Amino acid sequence: MTDVLPAGSLEGKVALVTGSSRGIGADTVRYLAEAGADVVINFRNKAPRAEKLASQLRELGRRVLVVGADLTDPASVAEMFDAVKAEFGHLDVLVLNASGGMESGMAEDYALLLNRDAQLSVLDAATPLLTEDARVVFVTSHQAHFIRTTPTMPEYEPVALSKRAGEDALRERIPGLAEKGIGFTVVSGDMIEGTITATLLERANPGAIAERRESAGKLYNVSEFAAEVARAAVDPVPTDNTRLVGDVSAFAAE
Repeated sequence: MTDVLPAGSLEGKVALVTGSSRGIGADTVRYLAEAGADVVINFRNKAPRAEKLASQLRELGRRVLVVGADLTDPASVAEMFDAVKAEFGHLDVLVLNASGGMESGMAEDYALLLNRDAQLSVLDAATPLLTEDARVVFVTSHQAHFIRTTPTMPEYEPVALSKRAGEDALRERIPGLAEKGIGFTVVSGDMIEGTITATLLERANPGAIAERRESAGKLYNVSEFAAEVARAAVDPVPTDNTRLVGDVSAFAAE
């Protein structure tokens, strides 16, 4: 998929996507670069993948900074933004894409630490670098966005609750961001074919993805959903700060 965004629409802009060495984050950062942005690729432990993607985007003529950071560690987050400041001096687009909580062997509060606390920590560390008309995009799922009104699979519930807590905490920042001219959009999608989360869910609950696909009529794949995330970085901010991607008829609004 190319021409997701108008050519040159992000010329002269700098975009950072968390968790962008693979999956939705990698495709999102690619679309932003194709539209002219210089980009920051952030990864936790996939350095070779991040460097490979960076070399591809440099071939487009973009400046690319690759920064490894553990988003649950404020010192690591601070170092990342120090590197961004040193390289670019400012930031125009921040996509909060990295999330998790279904990994095995993590502490009990890990999902909340990553999906709520780390999201705030990243936004707060980025805010001094964000330009007047900057955009912040938070990536979530319908299963998390609607968790208060629509139950989800038990295997996913701790992640869904923590991501909704993160969304709520970030939304409290909207008035302060708006005062600086910074737009904030939540992009919520259904289960995405081919993501780590979908794979882990399928392992825990065989048939879950096929069942959801049948119910929704269609599930987006990684590149299709990433295109919606990228568009949210340039499209007007919706009045409710929410961009719902795909069918939501199975979910009850609050």
